[in-house]
Amino acid sequence: MNLIEELKARGLVEALTDQEVEKALDKPTTVYCGFDPSAKSLQAGNLVSIMVLRRFQLAGHKVIALVGGATGLIGDPSGKSAERNMLTVEQVEENKKGIRENLSRILDFDGPNAAVLVDNYEWYRNTSAIEFLRDIAVNFRVPQMLAKESVKKRLEASDGALTFTEFSYQILQGNDFLHLYDKFGCTMEVGGADQWGNITAGTDLVHRMRGKSVFGLTFPLLLDSAGRKFGKSEGNALYLDASMTSVFDWYQYFLRTPDADAIRYLKVFSMKSLDEIASLEAAMKENPEARIPQKALAEEVTLLVHGAEGLKKAQEATEALYAKKTASDVAKAENVPSANVVLSECVGKSVFAVAAAAGMFKSNGEARRMSQQGGLSLNDTKAPPERIFSEDDVRDGVAVLRAGKKNYFVLRF
Repeated sequence: MNLIEELKARGLVEALTDQEVEKALDKPTTVYCGFDPSAKSLQAGNLVSIMVLRRFQLAGHKVIALVGGATGLIGDPSGKSAERNMLTVEQVEENKKGIRENLSRILDFDGPNAAVLVDNYEWYRNTSAIEFLRDIAVNFRVPQMLAKESVKKRLEASDGALTFTEFSYQILQGNDFLHLYDKFGCTMEVGGADQWGNITAGTDLVHRMRGKSVFGLTFPLLLDSAGRKFGKSEGNALYLDASMTSVFDWYQYFLRTPDADAIRYLKVFSMKSLDEIASLEAAMKENPEARIPQKALAEEVTLLVHGAEGLKKAQEATEALYAKKTASDVAKAENVPSANVVLSECVGKSVFAVAAAAGMFKSNGEARRMSQQGGLSLNDTKAPPERIFSEDDVRDGVAVLRAGKKNYFVLRF
């Protein structure tokens, strides 16, 4: 099975610009993928792109991770219904540092086949508007640009409120491909299905200006079995940075993967062979309660992103919580969401109000609803709306709240 066949078997090929790409990959090829520096950390959704690059690198190909320091200042209209707030150069620079760190955990930036990190701000910062329009933009035709699916969807969703700045994004990204072709001999770009228009802008530009064929590959946008965007947990994004998403929450997200998604996620994020994954699927069918694929998934993805120490802490925290040990044991478990609170400010108040004030919920109303529905517990005892917090609820200096079956929160007094 060659690399493209492997990617297809794992559900990682949506479209190819040219079927000749399989022949092109018979020899070492340089491949790139772009990352948007809109936050100081990449998200779980970015893992799909990173894992595709990782597979190319392990197959002996040269990989380039492009951080869009310039394009990030503009904003990609693909998949957006409204114009994104523009970032400052300083904000983008700070975000780039975090992204570099994220990528270095998964891609190998050392050795004979080291990955390369580039920033497109470096080749745009000294380019004049006249030079850009005369040498690059002249190669793009407005009807073709308007025909791009990402542009049409954005125009429809925003009632025509697409700015010229956003419209020009595909020219910039197309020029990125040309620059990487000239400097590194890069002949392939990979990205999510929503990047098809931007990728083909690059393949067309290289062909027009250099007379060479280059390639693009897109992979499907990863949705869960309910149609929700992968990597969203209770409305919040999951970040690779542990200061933004705790290692415990990261581990728990994958551990809670529904059966309908577990095998698919293993194919995307795991380096296990397809035969190994098939064995895990068989084990799930035989004994679904054991959640064997989910445990394998959570372990591998946490190890990949947070290392052995992070995985150990997440597993210890999980064991402490789900084994229903004492509050003291739970308090010792690292990476469990918690808050430092003052006892006098909690005693006499309803438990749901204490939970909301500590930051376990986004609002007092959300906490009340959870309590009314019977989903809020204090020290493993249901806490209905009338339940009042007392000094006796503090054990060994802590109290343990739980929303639903698995969302724990520790109050430290």
